[in-house]
Amino acid sequence: MRQRRWLIVLMSPLALWLGLLFLAPLATMVVFTFRAGSFGPEHDVFTLENYRTFFGNPTYSRLLLSSAWISFVASVLSILLAYPVAYYLAFQAGAHRLTLLLVIIVPAWISFLLRVFAWKLILGSGGLLNIVLMAAGLVDEPAPILLYSRSAVIVALVYSYMPFVALPIFVALQRIDRSLIEAASDLGGTGWQTFRDVILPLSMPGVAAAFFLIFIPTLGEYVTPLLLGGTEGLMFGNVIQSQFARALNWPLGSLMSLAVLLFTLALLAVFVRLVRLEDWVQA
Repeated sequence: MRQRRWLIVLMSPLALWLGLLFLAPLATMVVFTFRAGSFGPEHDVFTLENYRTFFGNPTYSRLLLSSAWISFVASVLSILLAYPVAYYLAFQAGAHRLTLLLVIIVPAWISFLLRVFAWKLILGSGGLLNIVLMAAGLVDEPAPILLYSRSAVIVALVYSYMPFVALPIFVALQRIDRSLIEAASDLGGTGWQTFRDVILPLSMPGVAAAFFLIFIPTLGEYVTPLLLGGTEGLMFGNVIQSQFARALNWPLGSLMSLAVLLFTLALLAVFVRLVRLEDWVQA
């Protein structure tokens, strides 16, 4: 009983903090979805018109699925690029491991907005990409080849979030018992077989954590599509931001935000239901 009381005492500040800064705003957002307007007399009128507007317009659902696809592609590409880096750090870097980790993390210290602007300059007409292509004779005149497209958004998202993807994979690889790798080698396993049957399954919890670490925030991303996406790279977060900042339609914007949250939770529930990480570990 004493242990339980101490646990309650220790968790109370965190629970209070979470309730004030997450649950209370979330409840307020849910209430806002039933408002007829953001300000004035309509603010006190409850209605289902926002739900009819949202579900009656298929453009919103298509844009949400398109945004989910962009986030999925960015997440998969980030993992494919970050896994070899994490593998090298965990098994090959040796004494240089901390230095290389610092090199990976340092770009994340720079302002996110500044890094996105840098990609706008790189992909622009007078950017580094056009200079290289013109020097190679592949293009005759400068032009924004990737800028204002879905590809530009994916490239910038992968660059921005890849350091955060490498860290959980590195931690998962670092925690693998080296005796298991030695046992696989003693049993005649090749390097590829050891990686496929031992290292990869044991690192999958870190891969799954890395996937959702980038998928969840990028699903609501709006800064990168705003600066690099143009009309082709528009994401659902841009519509939400427009409802709050331009249209001043906070009820509909709250409903869209709630839709993103529920969509993410639904995907996470399906993932947990269909894929058991402990089965990967035991494989």
